Amino acid sequence: MPSARDIRRRIKSVKNIQQITKAMKMVAAARLRRAQERAAASKPYTQKIREVLASVAASTRDVSHPLLAVREVNRIGYLILSADKGLAGAYSANIIREVLPQVRGKDNIGMVIVGRKARDYFKRRGYTIDSEYLGFSEKPTYDHAVKIAKELSSAFISGKYDEIRLVYTQFFSPINQKPTTVKLLPLTDTPDGGEAPQAEYIFEPSAAEVLDLLLPKYLETVIYSALLQAAASELGARMTAMSSATDNAQELIQKLILNYNKVRQATITREITEIVGGAEALK
Repeated sequence: MPSARDIRRRIKSVKNIQQITKAMKMVAAARLRRAQERAAASKPYTQKIREVLASVAASTRDVSHPLLAVREVNRIGYLILSADKGLAGAYSANIIREVLPQVRGKDNIGMVIVGRKARDYFKRRGYTIDSEYLGFSEKPTYDHAVKIAKELSSAFISGKYDEIRLVYTQFFSPINQKPTTVKLLPLTDTPDGGEAPQAEYIFEPSAAEVLDLLLPKYLETVIYSALLQAAASELGARMTAMSSATDNAQELIQKLILNYNKVRQATITREITEIVGGAEALK
C-alpha cells in the first residue's frame, strides 16, 4: 500500500493537471462561441451566392466552364480538414476514419491537407501529400480559403485531378459532429441540390461572363464554410474532452483523498496499538 506522503504527492499532481484541463476547457469554450458566430455570420452570404449561381446556371445551360467539366476519373484529389493540435477527443481520428476506406490500397489519389494531425498520419503511411496547410485549423480566414481554392482550381483545370472531394466535419453541437465527404469539383449540380430556379436577373455583360466570375467565388465560399464548420467542430470536441478530463480528475482526487484518510487512520491505529503495547510491557 502506498504511503500517505505518496498519496499526497499524487493528489497534488492530479490537481495540477485538473487546473490545466479546466483552463483549456474555458479557452475552448470562448473560442467555440466566436467560431459559431463566424459560421452563422457567413451563412447569409453563402446562401445568397448559391441562389445567384443557381439563377445564372439556369440562364447558361449550354455554356461550358473548366470547373464544370466532367471527365473520366483517373485521379482523385482529397481536401482533408483536420486539427493542428491534439487533446480534442476523437476529432482527428474520426476524419481519418472517414478518409481511409476511400484511399486504402489506391495509387490514383492525391491529398491536400489542412492540419498537422492528418498530415502526420498519412505521411507516416506513405500516402501522396501534394500540399499542406498548417497553423490555422482553429482560426481559418477567408484568405486561407481563397489560397486553397486557387490551388485546387488550377489542379483540376490542368488535369492533375479529375475529381476533387472535400472531407470535413459538420458541426451540430459541441457533442455532435459528423465527418462528411462531398464532391467539390467538378461542379455538376445546382448548389442547392434541387432544380435550378427560373432566371430572375438581367446579366451584364453576359450570364456566361458572370458565371466565369461566380464559380471560383462559389468554390471559395464552400471551402470557407467547411473550414468554419471544422474549426467549430474541433473546438467543440476539445471543450467536451477537457470537460470530461476535468470531471475525471475530480473523481480521482476524491478517491485518492479517501485512500489517504484510510492510510492515515491505519497509521494512527497502528501507532496507538504500539504505544499501548509498550505501556503494557513496562508494567
